[in-house]
Amino acid sequence: MLKEAISYSIDHDESVKLVQVTDPHLFADPEAQLLGVNTAHSLDAVLNTIKAVEYPAHLLLATGDISQDYSNQSYHNFVAAIEKLNLPCHYLPGNHDDPRIMNLHMQGPRVYGDRRILLGKWQIIMLDSTVRGKPGGHMADSEMAFIEEAVAAHPDKHTLLAMHHNPILVDCKWLDQHCMDNGEEFLDRVSSLPQVKGLLWGHVHQGLDQVYAGNSGPLRLMATPSTCIQFKPKSPYFALDAQQPGYRLLELRPDGSILTNVYRVPGNKFSPDHESSGY
Repeated sequence: MLKEAISYSIDHDESVKLVQVTDPHLFADPEAQLLGVNTAHSLDAVLNTIKAVEYPAHLLLATGDISQDYSNQSYHNFVAAIEKLNLPCHYLPGNHDDPRIMNLHMQGPRVYGDRRILLGKWQIIMLDSTVRGKPGGHMADSEMAFIEEAVAAHPDKHTLLAMHHNPILVDCKWLDQHCMDNGEEFLDRVSSLPQVKGLLWGHVHQGLDQVYAGNSGPLRLMATPSTCIQFKPKSPYFALDAQQPGYRLLELRPDGSILTNVYRVPGNKFSPDHESSGY
């Protein structure tokens, strides 16, 4: 049985506006670094950039890898950091998160682990693609059934699916080892649902925006850069990119179309250790 969704009062002729941040990889220690980048400082720079553009967002989505060290404090640090945006935040786990610890400590006055969100003409479904103890992902049958049940409950609403792992390969041989291992099956199944208009994820630390020719029409596929280090696109081996930390803005329109762009912190303040061979 479906748990009740969290609902926001938005007119059906109004676009739903979202900010997505992903993969901040925070530590308990706010001065700790990941491959040469202070992840607390880079997240703060992203949040300051979002605040400066004054995008009239309804929600913030945080799509996993909130923590790098699995600590209680790393989640408290994230909640404290996002307060400046003054937005409701909905989150889901990544492979660097411990869902139990996350759910206990991602707590704030407007921080939610609810898995279904209703706004205007849209339903957003927050998915768990993680596999305990593994960097790669898998979409369990129970998650597939959850999507189908949620869509059936609101057949009149367009649907955005949010997750952590990439269901398609991104042409990085080392990184594609850690994709969603049943991504092709997942795409085939969700694309048979005409309500599903887009898939949104993190994990790959780079931007991607493609259209998948689904069984019931085109499906938007979107990956978003990390708020800390970036992985070099189309690299066969582990390599870091010089691009700055980023985020994504989305406008979900009442007709089911999606307008979206990736944006990055201006300047070149955050420079990772390019000699690193992994993390």
